[in-house]
Amino acid sequence: MSVKSVLITGASTGIGRAAARVFAENGYKLYLMGFTHARELREYGVELSTTYSAYVEVFTGDLRETKFIEETIDGIPSLTTVVNCAAIAKRGAFSFQEPEEIERLISVNLTGSINVCRFALPKLLAGDEGRIINISSVWGLTGGTGEVVYSASKGGINSFTKALAKELAPNKIAVNAIAFGAVDTDMNRNVLSGDEISELEKKIPFGRMATPREAADFIYSLANVPTYLTGQIIAFDGGWI
Repeated sequence: MSVKSVLITGASTGIGRAAARVFAENGYKLYLMGFTHARELREYGVELSTTYSAYVEVFTGDLRETKFIEETIDGIPSLTTVVNCAAIAKRGAFSFQEPEEIERLISVNLTGSINVCRFALPKLLAGDEGRIINISSVWGLTGGTGEVVYSASKGGINSFTKALAKELAPNKIAVNAIAFGAVDTDMNRNVLSGDEISELEKKIPFGRMATPREAADFIYSLANVPTYLTGQIIAFDGGWI
């Protein structure tokens, strides 16, 4: 059996970083993409390679740059799995959000993921079957006050996932999205105060945020179920929404 390989965007921090470790533990070849924490990602790649004897390549660049995505993926020999974790958030009233910030959110969270899938598709089609897992949010399902554009970007991810799944099902490529609730990542702690996090956790039936490891374990599980499961937006939120 050939070794499975995974491309993970947003692998520097949070869910993407945790996912990289889980896939490394399970013998995958890793192709990791990141931008804002380039040095940390390179160091993390060395750590994963050393700890798990994993094959790891690291690529640093902006997902708003289509040429970066195309050239990076073109250099990857084969892929069985794509995990789109890269995302940014900006909390605040929509009426005060600048057009440049709106464009940045959509470009990274939605357009970047779409382009990653587009350029990865020939690699996936070359195999017997493949999986695309797009990381969404409960706000993409319900909308979130103070996160209007972020919600729109994740709603777009959900629609993109469903449509692409239908198109690729005859090729045995499963396309699903995970609508995460509150996960204990730096991104969430950067946009929420300590009091806000405490109030949020009171609303979650599980009583706490998910850990990045729990999120990563679920991503890995979804990457290894039968490809007949496709076109789904699966909430992972502790019963919150």
